[in-house]
Amino acid sequence: MAWLASRGGEGHVAVMSEMQAHNIALLIDADNVDPSGIDAVLTVLAELGQVNIRRAYGNWAKDALKRWGDITNRYGIRPHQQFDLTRGKNATDMAMTIDAVDLLYQGKVDGFGIMSSDSDFTPLVTRLRQDGLPVYCFGDAKTPQALQRACTRFIDTAKLVRGQSRDSTTDSKPEKVDVDDELIQLLGDAWKASSRDDAGFARLHEVGQIAGNRSSFDVRNYGFKRLSELVGSLDRFEMKRGQDERKRIENQFRSLPGLFETSRGQNAAALEFRRKLHAFLLLKLSVEAWE
Repeated sequence: MAWLASRGGEGHVAVMSEMQAHNIALLIDADNVDPSGIDAVLTVLAELGQVNIRRAYGNWAKDALKRWGDITNRYGIRPHQQFDLTRGKNATDMAMTIDAVDLLYQGKVDGFGIMSSDSDFTPLVTRLRQDGLPVYCFGDAKTPQALQRACTRFIDTAKLVRGQSRDSTTDSKPEKVDVDDELIQLLGDAWKASSRDDAGFARLHEVGQIAGNRSSFDVRNYGFKRLSELVGSLDRFEMKRGQDERKRIENQFRSLPGLFETSRGQNAAALEFRRKLHAFLLLKLSVEAWE
């Protein structure tokens, strides 16, 4: 991935060669997405590498796609014409799928961006990931869960654009976004699966990696740029700054006691006693019901 690093003083900057940068392909279902988010999408994909392949698919004879005209020229996106072969049904998804598989087997692409809210792309995304390639998907809030969960990361384009607009203003703060119970449980389960110290603190980056492997969630969908900002806004977790084994500063966090696991003093024998007590009470209730 391309990067810049300052050395020794002002003006001395090392630049990684473009030959070493990861090659990313962005495929756009222009029939199903709004063009206003393209700048924000390209910014996110810079995390993976350079977006050298940029293609948009649709029936460009439609009035609905006229807004894409200037966008394709401004951002170097190659439009691919795909006529509607059947009334009321477009053939864009099949053309995109064929091109994506071609790129996969050419072996020259290191990651994909799929801009669509169409769940028909779910098998394609799953197949691309099976070859170890990251697939970032960009769609609207109504994108089916099947497609969202298949992606390496799913990002709500509308929220991404709002976040980018907020960052461009001074004194901007993340919007307060309602966090659902599913996300709380995801972070709690990832915390339980992480290595923790005696006080129960886990490394935030490890928690993020585990959560990322179990879900396609992205903090930008909740109005934040970093996981530390999201976790810091939740009253169910506690954060602190610590040091790793190399004395490097890192973020650490833990769940408040009693939310996601029993206390550390509760050993296996105590848990077994509770299990047997529960079974006894159930049996007693059953006997009383028959008397």
